[in-house]
Amino acid sequence: MINRRAFRSALQRWYAVHGRDLPWRRTRDPYAILVSEFMLQQTQVATVLPYYHRWLARFPDFASLARADESSVLHAWQGLGYYSRARRLHAAARAVMQNFGGELPTAIAEIARLPGVGRYTAGALASFAFDRPEPVVEANIARLLARLTNCQIPIDSTAGRARLWQTATALVPATGAHQHNSALMDLGALLCLPRQPRCGECPVRGFCLARNPALLPIKKKRPATVHLSEPHAFMRRHGRVLLEQSRDRWRGLWILPRLSAMPRRPPLLRLDFPFTHHQITLAVFARPGPGVPNDNQQWFPLGALDRLPVPSPHRRALAQLLPPKKGGRALRAVH
Repeated sequence: MINRRAFRSALQRWYAVHGRDLPWRRTRDPYAILVSEFMLQQTQVATVLPYYHRWLARFPDFASLARADESSVLHAWQGLGYYSRARRLHAAARAVMQNFGGELPTAIAEIARLPGVGRYTAGALASFAFDRPEPVVEANIARLLARLTNCQIPIDSTAGRARLWQTATALVPATGAHQHNSALMDLGALLCLPRQPRCGECPVRGFCLARNPALLPIKKKRPATVHLSEPHAFMRRHGRVLLEQSRDRWRGLWILPRLSAMPRRPPLLRLDFPFTHHQITLAVFARPGPGVPNDNQQWFPLGALDRLPVPSPHRRALAQLLPPKKGGRALRAVH
C-alpha cells in the first residue's frame, strides 16, 4: 500500500509550484464551481475558459440561471457542444432554487440528487466548494491512478472503475481535499500524459508501480466509428432564411431544415463534424422551399440569426452560405 502521507506531501510540494491558475480555483462559490464542472465534461480547459467568463457575466448565480428560458441558455452555451449539459445545468439551478432556497446543499447525498450530477461532479463540488474529504476520478486522475497502481484491467469496466475509486478514496486527506484533488488533476494533465508521460519530472514516481506507464491505462475496445450523411435545405427569401427547431439531437436549437432523402444533385456545401461515435457529413442543398413552413419551422431575418441558439456545424454552414454584410459576414461563425 502507498505511504499516503509521503505521497500527499510530495504531490502538494509539486502542486504549490506547478499547479495551474484556473479561475474556478480562485473561488469557493458553489455556483461558479458547478458551472465549471458542467462545462469541463468532455471539453478541454482551454476551450472552456472564454465560455466560463461569458456565462458568469450573463448568469452570475443560481437565481439568474433559473429564471432564464431554455433558448437563452442554449444560446449562451452554443459552441461548447453536448447541449444536454446546458439543459441539465439549467435544471440543476432550478432545483437548487426550488428545493434549497438558492444555496447549494453541502451534503454530498443531496448534491448527487441534482439533475446532471453524478458521482464525480458530486465529489468535485463537495471537495472544491466545501473542502469535504471526497475523492474525485476524472480522465486525468483515472490515468494517473491506473499507472500508480499498475492496474491491468480496463478502467472503463465495472471492476476497473471500482478499483480507481477505491484508490482515490484511500488517498484523499481529511483536510485540504480541494488542493489534493486539484493536484492529482494537474499531475495527470501536465506530466502523466496519455502517450508520452514525463516520468522523469514526476514528483510521485517513487510510488508508481507501472512497469511501462505509456501502455496504461487499459480500456475496452471502442466501437467502430459510424459514418453518416445528413441532407439539409438552404432556403432564403426576401432577406430571411428558413430554420427548423430540432426535436432530437439538438433539441431546442435552430438548424437548417431536414430533407427526407439525399437529393441526387450536388450540394451547395459539405461539412464534416464528429458526434460521439459518429462522423457526420452535413450536406446542404438549395431548395425553393414551401410557401408556409411546418409547425417547427420559421423564417428569420438575417439580422436575427446571431441571437438564435444554433449548433456549430449549422452556424458554420450559414456563415459560408449567406452573403457578407458591411464589416463582415451576415452571421458570426462559432468554432
